[in-house]
Amino acid sequence: MIRGLVLAAAFALGACATSAPPPYAPSASAEIAGYSETQVESNRYFVTYRAPRGASAALLQDYALLRAAELTLQNNRVWFWVDRRSLDEERAQSSGPSVGIGIGAGSWGGRTGGSVGVGVNFPIGGQRTQQAHAATVEIRFGEGPKPADSNAYDASTVATSLRARLAPSG
Repeated sequence: MIRGLVLAAAFALGACATSAPPPYAPSASAEIAGYSETQVESNRYFVTYRAPRGASAALLQDYALLRAAELTLQNNRVWFWVDRRSLDEERAQSSGPSVGIGIGAGSWGGRTGGSVGVGVNFPIGGQRTQQAHAATVEIRFGEGPKPADSNAYDASTVATSLRARLAPSG
């Protein structure tokens, strides 16, 4: 009976731990989720999306890329080049079984004792997605025809594609 209650409580807490994705919006400060950009040169920017409480790294990278596409279009350009990408990742958490061993000793009332313990952990939530606090892309606006390179992006295509994929369903 008690074991069943403990398991039910664990599942309930696990369900509560899942949070909604951060909104795609400008950030008012580093403590609030959202995007920001810093102009480095006339055609070069750092574009960052921050989620101080953490979120899916893939989502943060998509948000940063979407903002880069929007920024390119706002500057009346057609394509942009990603020079550098960075990700402020959370510490990785193991998603597989693990084994731990502990050794202890102590004395009480003139008696001494020792113990050895072995524990096995089997996580119940399946695989976890990579989590991060921020994703940044360094971009520069392209001029002339877009090169056939994986780092060159058509801003309109990227913006349309990411908006369609990231739009909340329902």
